[in-house]
Amino acid sequence: MAVRVEIISIGTLSRNPFWSESGAGRASHATTTLIRDGQTHILVDPSVPADLMAHRLDERMGLRPEQIDVVFLTSFRPVHRRSLTLFKNAEWLISEVEHKAISAHLSTLVNGGGGELETSYEELSEELALLGQTKAADDKISPAVHLFPSHGVTPGSAALLVVQSQATIIAGDTILTREHYEHGRIYERAVDPATARESFVEITEVADLIVPGHGNIFLADRRFE
Repeated sequence: MAVRVEIISIGTLSRNPFWSESGAGRASHATTTLIRDGQTHILVDPSVPADLMAHRLDERMGLRPEQIDVVFLTSFRPVHRRSLTLFKNAEWLISEVEHKAISAHLSTLVNGGGGELETSYEELSEELALLGQTKAADDKISPAVHLFPSHGVTPGSAALLVVQSQATIIAGDTILTREHYEHGRIYERAVDPATARESFVEITEVADLIVPGHGNIFLADRRFE
């Protein structure tokens, strides 16, 4: 069976800077992608609430949550994992760098080393427990799906490279939308802008098709430096 890449849910930004919007006008959610490699179903960034996620899976692919084998998170940002716990039978994967960085950060906050907190210790502890259920992804997720490190937006943000007749990269927030790609602009809240820029450029050098973090799949027809 050929490798198949399907958009399950098209993401959006609360405010798109290229649409002349002055403030947040909608709920932000990330693009959710399904990769079918042989008999393996890999779901990337399950962002919408669980009930809607289950409906979209059925609507787009005729699949139930229990048929998902792997869930991959391009980052641990909450918007990328709203319905993660729906997939109790799946293996939850994230980049090793992201896992270590977020674990260290949350542990510091839980232990009182992070100054004034915006969230409660209980919520932080729940986040840490959820992270503890994820595993560090190998370099190869399946025969045709490869980890593509794209650090910078978060400490260990990572894309997936799907190798077939064309190279498809599921970019996460390294490339937020098609408009960000066309203007060569990175996420303005990247934790390491210089590294995020390098990751952005690297994706554009490799990809034929790009799935952005908050938009629909598009043809990569530009190169950047």
